[in-house]
Amino acid sequence: MDRAQKEKVVEELGQIFESSGVVVVAHYTGLTVAEMQDLRARARDAGGSVRVAKNRLAKIALEGKPCENMSDLLTGMTVLTYSEDPVSAAKVAEGFAKDNKKFEILGGAMGENALDRAGVEAVSKMPSRDELIAQIASCIGAPASNIAGAIGAPASNIASILSTIEEKAEAA
Repeated sequence: MDRAQKEKVVEELGQIFESSGVVVVAHYTGLTVAEMQDLRARARDAGGSVRVAKNRLAKIALEGKPCENMSDLLTGMTVLTYSEDPVSAAKVAEGFAKDNKKFEILGGAMGENALDRAGVEAVSKMPSRDELIAQIASCIGAPASNIAGAIGAPASNIASILSTIEEKAEAA
């Protein structure tokens, strides 16, 4: 890799570190190509990405970035899993780590906050952006359905009372 290519990689990594909601760093020693493709597919399905980069170039890209304190994690064979959604990449990495014991999560960063292994696990258990939107929509929709039910209830109650009175009148 010549100097121009290295500069381009550093620039791309800098963009990743700036624009990602979360970046998870893991060791991938011993994973097969098929397993790495599976990780990439899972990340893509969740709206994230996976990137293997030279640690030295990643450390250069981290200089001056909010998540610069995670450069200590960049040792050995590391892979970066990242996404704009602050939860997706962590969920993908945690799920993949459960299925593949060779995939060892080291930590990561969420904005300016460095995450250790437990921090990544905690982030992965949070609801994603889409799940939060669904929860908010259901909370907004619930009062409306309750109001509709309350408005419709008196009419159905009156109708059942009238039918009961009619049945008693016919029986008598």
